[in-house]
Amino acid sequence: MTATRDVPPEEQARHAARMARKKAARDRMMETKTAEKGLVIVHTGPGKGKSSSGFGMIMRCIAHQMPCAVVQFIKGAWDTGERRLLTTHFADLCQFHAMGEGFTWETQDRSRDIAAAEAGWQTAQALIRDPSIRMVLLDEINIALRYGYLDVQAVLDFLATEKPPMTHVVLTGRGAPEALVAAADLVTEMAMVKHPFRAGVKAQAGVEF
Repeated sequence: MTATRDVPPEEQARHAARMARKKAARDRMMETKTAEKGLVIVHTGPGKGKSSSGFGMIMRCIAHQMPCAVVQFIKGAWDTGERRLLTTHFADLCQFHAMGEGFTWETQDRSRDIAAAEAGWQTAQALIRDPSIRMVLLDEINIALRYGYLDVQAVLDFLATEKPPMTHVVLTGRGAPEALVAAADLVTEMAMVKHPFRAGVKAQAGVEF
């Protein structure tokens, strides 16, 4: 066991005073944050963790007994850990729709990619319109938007006019269009610092999928 350092009384007093000031400032700030609304949330950027973060939010919804749904636009053929967990253990709370046919360099057929994206978007619209579903994760939809498989403005118009007031919609994937970033309530950009793939390490279960 690591020994704990005895804190001198004067240092403890300074620390307690700093924390008291910080708590008071935090409490004042929180008093102004009273609104609730359904958010449009974007996870983008070249770094790893965009889909993982979205699925983390889905698991939070499940923990709160909030009905939710996932529509996958690209990784439809993958047997991912998230898909296996949600469909086998939480199907009563989370609908899962794998609509993609793989990455564009695998299908090599733009018409098929567009058709798959459009089918995924039709499914997504129906789920988002249902006010009983509190969160809809549109996994990798940003890629479909970036390649022009879906019309960005049509997606934005739908979210602005037809999304129920308390429904959260999470859109993941690198290269999120500027218009989507501007319209979203919460945007996180994942940065690439280091990745084992560059050192010849393949995607691994439990880390990548």
